[in-house]
Amino acid sequence: MTAPDGPLAPLREARFAWFYAARVVSTAGSAMAPVALTFAVLALTHSAAALGLVLAGRTLPMVLFLLIGGVISDRFSRTTVLRAANFLSGATQAVVAVLVITGAANLWTLIALEALNGTLAAFTLPALQGIVPQLVRREQLQSANALLSFSRSGLTIIGPTVAALLVASAGAGWALAADALCWLAAALLIGRIDLPPIPRRTDASMLRELREGWTVFSGNTWLWAVVAGFGVMNAIQAGAWLTLGPSIAVGTFGARGWGLILSAESAGLLVMTVVMLRVQLRRPLLSGMLGMLCFAGTLAVLGATPRVLPLTIASFISGAGIELFSIGWNVTMQENIDEALLSRASSYDALGSFVAIPVGQMLFGPLGEAFGDRPVILAGAGVYAVTVLLVLSSRSVRDMGRVVTPAEAPSELRIEAGS
Repeated sequence: MTAPDGPLAPLREARFAWFYAARVVSTAGSAMAPVALTFAVLALTHSAAALGLVLAGRTLPMVLFLLIGGVISDRFSRTTVLRAANFLSGATQAVVAVLVITGAANLWTLIALEALNGTLAAFTLPALQGIVPQLVRREQLQSANALLSFSRSGLTIIGPTVAALLVASAGAGWALAADALCWLAAALLIGRIDLPPIPRRTDASMLRELREGWTVFSGNTWLWAVVAGFGVMNAIQAGAWLTLGPSIAVGTFGARGWGLILSAESAGLLVMTVVMLRVQLRRPLLSGMLGMLCFAGTLAVLGATPRVLPLTIASFISGAGIELFSIGWNVTMQENIDEALLSRASSYDALGSFVAIPVGQMLFGPLGEAFGDRPVILAGAGVYAVTVLLVLSSRSVRDMGRVVTPAEAPSELRIEAGS
């Protein structure tokens, strides 16, 4: 089943084209920022613990303000929210860059500025999820999400390398300055799009709107079942893969091999994105959760036989599976949640998915020390696989299909619907 109107059809919609350009620019900066910030903090403090404080300083307010960000993104024009958030992100990152370049930076200043960036991200994420259905026709949603994923995956591969070159040649501060310029340019590009705010009740309050978002979230079994599953799955990924994985790499095939394995995952993401530009999903959640099951296999390979070649192959496959889920999930959310509530539902999704990540990061290290890294990773692989299967035990997840109105439906979808 091929994409209706061709895989590049969304780019013929002027508003989506401007939005796409803005996302490419801002993602380019975001792909460079973690490397630049890491080296800036380490050069300043020579402490991994200090780096952890800076990173946590960004993550914690993002999680805390996600629900408010969802309400604001449903209450006001999403382009206005994104324009303001992008501009302020550029401004705060510019201050970080100036402080680092001039040597005036200190740990607590960086933590405070990154906390501001994390707060802004809490408003950006729900707005991004809610805006796409306002920019393209419903039958173009999968292609639009695949195009966005294509640029994100490609820049995730290229961005860290460019940042590393900038850090090595000019210094971390200039790489952070490049990120700031990207955010400011994205704000200008978003300014070319003018979307009205979603109509809302005149008696709406923050608490009422939060309750409305919760009602949508809790009232759709497929939604809360997947988010509950990802609360566990993300904790395992953060703990077993991203915390214990590098530890195993240091004792076996080394940092270079680990970098190759992570690059293979990014390559799998990119390849699946290209496939999704041309092949339409019929059961997006079923396909996506089966794709996520591949990651359990990658964890099993890491625990059982930590060698570069098998891990590179497994990581490529799991990267493709992760991207299959990502596109399927975005399309399902955008097709099945009312536009007026989409950002709030997405904020509950993000909160439930992210909240256990620090638990995994803190839990798996002590478990690895107590029982051994590889046995703990194998146990994590088993729990991960069981969690995916439990999510798939929900019929609402397995049977969730595409939502296309009769006037929009391509012939293949109309035949399938009647079979």
